[in-house]
Amino acid sequence: MLSCLFLTCCSRGNQRDRDRERAQARANSKSKQPKNDGLTPEQRRQRDAKALQEKTAKKAAQSAAGENNAGGGKTKK
Repeated sequence: MLSCLFLTCCSRGNQRDRDRERAQARANSKSKQPKNDGLTPEQRRQRDAKALQEKTAKKAAQSAAGENNAGGGKTKK
């Protein structure tokens, strides 16, 4: 019984080490270059804020158009 428990416990061998090596190889293969879009962090924030405002405005316009069409011209009493 003890030998069965020992074999079950230790049968994985060096899998953890192999996984670490594979993870290291994957990490090295990815490029670690920063985004090179020619913008400063402040310019990037402004660009992203403007895009978010446009997206919010578009969604609000769609929502308003949906409420107008959902009524169907009928009113509740």
